[in-house]
Amino acid sequence: MSTLDLNTVKANKVVDARGTSCPGPLMDTKIAISTIPIGGILETMSSDEGTRKDIPIWAKAMGQEFLGVVSEPGYDRIFVRRLK
Repeated sequence: MSTLDLNTVKANKVVDARGTSCPGPLMDTKIAISTIPIGGILETMSSDEGTRKDIPIWAKAMGQEFLGVVSEPGYDRIFVRRLK
């Protein structure tokens, strides 16, 4: 995991999947990662509890870098860096 301060990171793209349930946030993340440049950061906002486990597993399996999660009231902000 990175040492970035995730509270101040400017993502290349933000996916707002709040209010959708699994697998919606993960599917939106899978689509969005290909739209940012290699080295770019994707932020997914999700209120689905399972997303905080699903995205790190997916990122590792796909060779992307999971950066971490910032919890906000009612949702999580999940950060992934595109590596390939």
